[in-house]
Amino acid sequence: MCGIVGALAQRDVSSILLEGLYRLEYRGYDSAGMALIQNNKLERFRALGKVKELEARLPVEQAGHIGIAHTRWATHGAPSESNAHPHFSSDRIAVVHNGIIENYKGIRERLLAAGYEFSSETDSEVVAHLIDSLYQGDLFAAVKQAVDELEGAFALGIIATDDPDTLVACRRGNPLVLGIGIKENFIASDVSALLPVTNRFVYLEEGDYVVLHRQSYQVYNAAGEPRNPEIKVSDLNSDSSSKGEYRHYMLKEIHEQSQAIAECLEGRVSDRAVLDAVFGHEADEIFGKVENIQIIACGTSYHAGMVARYWIEGLLDIPCQVEVASEFRYRKAVVPPNTLFVTLSQSGETADTLSALRSLKSANYCGSLSICNAPESSLVRESNLVMMTRAGPEIGVASTKAFTTQLVAMLMLVAALGKKQQRLDEETIAAIVAELNSLPGQVEKLLKLDAQIEIIAEDFVDKQHALFLGRGEHHPIAMEGALKLKEISYIHAEAYPAGELKHGPLALVDAEMPVIVVAPRDDLLEKLHSNMQEVKARGGKLYVFAHRGAHLDADSDDVVVEMDCDTEWVTPILSTIPLQLFSYHVAVLRGTDVDQPRNLAKSVTVE
Repeated sequence: MCGIVGALAQRDVSSILLEGLYRLEYRGYDSAGMALIQNNKLERFRALGKVKELEARLPVEQAGHIGIAHTRWATHGAPSESNAHPHFSSDRIAVVHNGIIENYKGIRERLLAAGYEFSSETDSEVVAHLIDSLYQGDLFAAVKQAVDELEGAFALGIIATDDPDTLVACRRGNPLVLGIGIKENFIASDVSALLPVTNRFVYLEEGDYVVLHRQSYQVYNAAGEPRNPEIKVSDLNSDSSSKGEYRHYMLKEIHEQSQAIAECLEGRVSDRAVLDAVFGHEADEIFGKVENIQIIACGTSYHAGMVARYWIEGLLDIPCQVEVASEFRYRKAVVPPNTLFVTLSQSGETADTLSALRSLKSANYCGSLSICNAPESSLVRESNLVMMTRAGPEIGVASTKAFTTQLVAMLMLVAALGKKQQRLDEETIAAIVAELNSLPGQVEKLLKLDAQIEIIAEDFVDKQHALFLGRGEHHPIAMEGALKLKEISYIHAEAYPAGELKHGPLALVDAEMPVIVVAPRDDLLEKLHSNMQEVKARGGKLYVFAHRGAHLDADSDDVVVEMDCDTEWVTPILSTIPLQLFSYHVAVLRGTDVDQPRNLAKSVTVE
């Protein structure tokens, strides 16, 4: 959600901080701010709205060699300039904060009684005043003492006028990286913010603190003991997060899916099988024990898990449960013996999913597997097994290539489990792998539907509601299509199993309710035809995304997009491509913010 950037350098850091905020815009935010120490004084600039509004408020000439900056996504207090970060205390302490302080009310009351005045409604301002109340000349000591009192999930960056060559930062439940330059050092919520100034990073672990100076830094663990973590050199470059020739990041990422899928498969599959040990060195032992699978995820990743359940149970005969992380973590789950706990997350820092993993207590779990796109994320580091999706940076809030690569990874998991437990014969595994290898080319063919779909999208410019239908493994794909449409176009969209129409949703169908149908050529096609006739009998208009060979008898007022795909197992992956393009074009025509839709964030690091 929120984004943090901090810097110490021999040069002015305001431009570094500003560029970092621009690169973190994809996380979602409603205000932005920056604090610099100049002439031993704290200078603060804040603005409601986009980073460009903050940039307009910055003086042309700056001389701050140390500073912190922030993009805020409101949790406590409405979006406003006074609630924007950084927060000050006594004009000597400045703090930026991601996450939530759960016990802030009690601390706030204590600080009010001590004479501190609050200028915001946020939980974050408590941190600034608490540190100030504990500060006795050692900023790190004050920060650590304050953090020991705090409850919740957070990342912090702190500077003080009394120590203008020191930046202290820490993480507990929220991601934070250290960037290492030449006689300059940085912090940020993720590496993308710092790629213009460095490619050398230290990924802070849970509970870590770091004390930065211009020419040195020291990392401490949660107990305050020094440690020397490995420096990682990133393969990403500063251009990897640009839109290039595309109008929006989302469109760029839709078109990157063939390459992302190829990257996900590279080195992991042969012509006939998924290669051994691609899930980690413990995979052979853990996969041999698996009798049940529990999938936990949120949002789009949850839909990927729902598709995977059809593969797991249909191909492997292994019971599989899929649950939203925010529900699973707060209930008592009955865990069958030898359950593999699978988490799906694009960022690897999704708060509810990470908390669900950390709460595992039952001895009936035989291991945990993370399917993720962020190699140094908390979810990856804390799981027994890992499959990186290799989708590359995904900037658009509405996930596209992260979703399709998650599905590819899950189908590879099915093939690997099937091989290990001899639940699939060699020919079936070879057929699955052949379809996976064909995916990049098939995705490219479907992207050629773009112009046709753009024309169809014109029908939805003035629509306020839409209904999506699918059956079997395409019901989750319909759910994903509805989610995309509502996320970026703000059209109220819902998805149902087509067979559920007569149990309620049919009451909504009329000439003003467009119905989008995903129609693969499978065993449920005839039943889907009947469901479509139920819609037409009530005056509804159908928009059908049909696979080649589905043999639809479309009437003149039906709109049919024929998809050229002839597959068995990867069909759900292909079906999602036209739905992504459809949602994108509807949003563009309606004039919404495609890449940064209102009220949403890319990386959901709070509950």
